[in-house]
Amino acid sequence: MSDLVYAWLGDTPVPYHQGWDLQKRLHERRVADEVADTVLLLEHEPVYTAGKRTGRWDRPITDPGAPVVDIDRGGKITWHGPGQLTVYPIVRLPDPVDVIAYVRMLEESVLRTIAEYGLSGRRVEGRTGVWLDADPDRGLAERKIAAIGCRIARGVGMHGLALNCDNDLSWFDRIVPCGISDAGVTSLTAELGKDVTVAEVRPLMERHLADLLGAAAYSHTDGAELLSGATARG
Repeated sequence: MSDLVYAWLGDTPVPYHQGWDLQKRLHERRVADEVADTVLLLEHEPVYTAGKRTGRWDRPITDPGAPVVDIDRGGKITWHGPGQLTVYPIVRLPDPVDVIAYVRMLEESVLRTIAEYGLSGRRVEGRTGVWLDADPDRGLAERKIAAIGCRIARGVGMHGLALNCDNDLSWFDRIVPCGISDAGVTSLTAELGKDVTVAEVRPLMERHLADLLGAAAYSHTDGAELLSGATARG
């Protein structure tokens, strides 16, 4: 892979369906080789997204205060919203496609990013995402700092990862996040005891993800313009 384009969709949180529509449009164009590999980076308005493996018991019992949207990625239910860096790589994968290797690559991009803050994340057997070990001295259980959920169609990926930076973690209390009831959820801000914003984390994530995707170089485009174009056509 030689060309990679990053598109930041702006400082205003994006309604979920607008971001999803843009993903689908870019996916079609990438399949047709009309655009280069493109990675969308954004914050969403508060939303719960339910992947194909979401069970009835994973969903909110009462009104959670945000929409619940059923989507076509793998995995179960999670939350997206302000203060969380959401990353959607619309990229062509090597043939034959190795979905597990792709998921591990997304996880590795998070592991390398949070390592810059002195955090040692890890993978957990049988569970996607990036985790921090339990810390009994601080009264903390094993906890998840980033969620992974992707879909590969016609050799091109969509959906991706979400890294908790300085978001309100109480949103996760209203669901069984990712179908896991015996662990917690955390953020960079909660772990470090200081504000760690999406704006601060974004260039680190871009650098590590580009390296793992094998991009010789990467550039930036106006994501807000992409979004407004997709919205106008939708």
